[in-house]
Amino acid sequence: MKILVTGAAGFVAGYLIEDLLEHGHTVVGVDNFSKYGRSEKAYDAHPRYIFREADVKDVGVLREVMADCDQVVAIAAMIGGISYFHELAYDLLAENERITASTFDAAIWARQHGQLEKINVVSSSMVFESATTFPTPEGEERHCPPPQSTYGFQKLATEYFARGAWEQYTLPYTIIRPFNCVGIGERRAVSEKTVMSGNVRLAMSHVLPDLVQKVLKGQDPLHILGSGQQVRHYTYGGDLARGIRLCIERPEAVNEDFNLSTDRGTTVLELAQMVWESIKGDEPFRFVSDDPYLYDVQRRVPSTKKARETLGFEATTSLEEVLSEVIPWIREQVDYGNI
Repeated sequence: MKILVTGAAGFVAGYLIEDLLEHGHTVVGVDNFSKYGRSEKAYDAHPRYIFREADVKDVGVLREVMADCDQVVAIAAMIGGISYFHELAYDLLAENERITASTFDAAIWARQHGQLEKINVVSSSMVFESATTFPTPEGEERHCPPPQSTYGFQKLATEYFARGAWEQYTLPYTIIRPFNCVGIGERRAVSEKTVMSGNVRLAMSHVLPDLVQKVLKGQDPLHILGSGQQVRHYTYGGDLARGIRLCIERPEAVNEDFNLSTDRGTTVLELAQMVWESIKGDEPFRFVSDDPYLYDVQRRVPSTKKARETLGFEATTSLEEVLSEVIPWIREQVDYGNI
């Protein structure tokens, strides 16, 4: 199968493209390097990987590269940590709407004039920002109050784009909702504003890499946002990539939506203590709570039943295994000055 991946230079796409190539697919990647700057990937020279440097808002380019693809995975977006939700509230909504519209415009055209079979939309667990039903099943986004952040609202809009394109143009889709993807490969964005946590500049305002770098840089007591009782499901990027690939490959995924997540819930405070002990051993764990951001959702707990029963997908990488990979990588990036 030939698959177009937008946002190919990004964090999630890195795991996905590697997985797709390993399973025999041909991949076309599109990115303009706007977030991290130019970077090299291990698979850049792979014979079944084709890269096109372009802005995904250019519908003409997307039509050209999409015409002979079987499926597209729409990942490209302005995305960052929780600080983005406040500092770039308008840009997150406006720019991501432009990206979404151009991607769907090209996909509708490629469905009619090319060989495109389906679009796979990478949404977000933030569509459940206002949910009060836990574990939260697929479909609850249509019953709970809408997200309060512009980022969550726009991600919900991408799902309506998918359903609307099916209703009007019969463009098949799959909606994919990752929950707190963690792993290696993400760097500080070139446009990232300075956000301090105690005496340490945050790397991405994503909880795991920032906790790790703060401990590595000697912050004591460790600064965390809010009480630390926020519940998250930290899902390894390799597991998420496998889940997305199943959404691409399995006919049962057509016109369906899936939460892709680990079943294991972890509080921010529990994660912080795990990171601390992994780096500092038996040194006493000390922390202080900083004022939380407005959109710091307190509980995000997915139902994973549908993905398990329909796709046969389960996230199998433990958080301990993730830390054993992430901590040495971040240590190296800190030494290089990248974080």
